[in-house]
Amino acid sequence: MTIQSALKNETRPQIERAGTADELIKRAQELAPALRERAAETISLRQPPEATRLDVKRSGIHRLFQPARFGGADAPFRAAVDVMRPLGEACGSSAWSIVQNISHNSMMCRWPEQAQEDVWLDDPSALLSGILIPNLGKARRVEGGYILSGRWPFVSGVSLADWAIFTAFTEGPNGEEEDRHFLVPKKDYTILDTWHAVGLRGSASHDVTLEEVFVPEHRTTTGETMRARAPLFEGEAINMRAPLYCMFGVYIGGTALGIAEGAVNIYLDQARTRISRVSGKAVSDFSTQHVKVAEALSCLRAARLLIYGACEQMTEILESDRLPSDEERARCRAEATFAGQLATRAVNVVWDAAGGGAIYERNPLSRYFTDMSAANRHITQNWDVSAISHGRTALGLPLDNPTL
Repeated sequence: MTIQSALKNETRPQIERAGTADELIKRAQELAPALRERAAETISLRQPPEATRLDVKRSGIHRLFQPARFGGADAPFRAAVDVMRPLGEACGSSAWSIVQNISHNSMMCRWPEQAQEDVWLDDPSALLSGILIPNLGKARRVEGGYILSGRWPFVSGVSLADWAIFTAFTEGPNGEEEDRHFLVPKKDYTILDTWHAVGLRGSASHDVTLEEVFVPEHRTTTGETMRARAPLFEGEAINMRAPLYCMFGVYIGGTALGIAEGAVNIYLDQARTRISRVSGKAVSDFSTQHVKVAEALSCLRAARLLIYGACEQMTEILESDRLPSDEERARCRAEATFAGQLATRAVNVVWDAAGGGAIYERNPLSRYFTDMSAANRHITQNWDVSAISHGRTALGLPLDNPTL
C-alpha cells in the first residue's frame, strides 16, 4: 500500500538534514562523556536532565531512522547499534531513554504522512516515546477519530518526550477486536510519578494515563499496518520495510551491549591496580581472574558478532528486493536477544569477580550491574520468548509471535 502526502502538491518548508549516519555516530561518541559525567544527576532526578534532552535534540542522534524528507538520516540498521554502544557505555539510563526515541521515530514512518507532518514539520527534532501493550488501553470510534483511555507502565523517556505512542484495543470494521496505535501530544496525557526502580533508575520509565482523550483518525494506525512487510511510501529507504518489532530487539540489544562494555571496561581498570585485602597480592596475578576476564571479553565479542550479524542479515534480505520470511524474522529477533543475554553474562561475570568493593554505590560497577539487570527484563530480551519463535520456525512450524 502506498500512502500519498496530503500536501504532496504544496511546497514543504526546507528542513535541514540532521546529518549522515556516520555524522550521527560521531556525535553519539562525542556526547558520551557528558552523559557519563551526568550519570549521578540522572539517577538522582530519575530522568535525564534538561541538558541531556537539549544535547540529544541538537545532535540529532535520535533521527537515525527519520525519513530524509523530514531531515532524517535514513540510516542503515547497524548505525543504531553504533550509536547506542557508546551511550550505553556512558550511562545506561540516558541510553535507555534515547533508544526509545530512536525506536519510536522508526515507528512514525508507518503513520499517514499527515501525522508525520504534525510531529516533524514544525519540530523535526521532536522526541517520541511510547509503550506497546494494547490490553491496557481501550478506544472507541467517534466521528473523525477515536476516544482513548488507559494506563500504561514502563513508558521510558516519557518525561522528555514531545509525543508518545500508545496501543489499545478497539472494534474493527467487521466487529472484531483490533489493536490500534495512537499518536498523542504531551499536552493530552498525564505522567504519573511511578518510576522508583533499582535499575535504569534515571530512564523516566513512568506510568502514563489518558482519560477520554480524542485522537484524530490520521494520528492512528492499525497493528496490522505496523506489522506490514512493505513500505508505505514510494521510494522509501529499506530500513522502513523491516518488521518493526523485530528490529526493536536489535536496538535494545545494542544498548545492552553498550552497558556491558562499560561494565567490563570499569572492571578491567579496577582489576589492574586492585590489591587483595586478604593476601596483599595483586588481583591481576590471580589465574581465576584471568579466566573471568577471558569469559567476559569472549561474551562481548560474540554479542557483537550476533547483533551486527542480525543487522546485516536484514539488510541483505531487503536489498535483494524481498521481504523476510517468518523464519528469518524469528532468527533476527533471537540473535539480537541472545546478544543481550551474552552481554548480561559478561556483566554478571565481572560483577562476581569484583568482590565486596563493588557493592558500594560509589563504585560505578554497581550501577552497571543493576542497569543490566533491568535491561535484561525487557520483552525483547526475553530469551524464552525469542527462542521458542526461532526454534518453531526452524522446525517448519508456524510463527507463534504475531508481532514479528
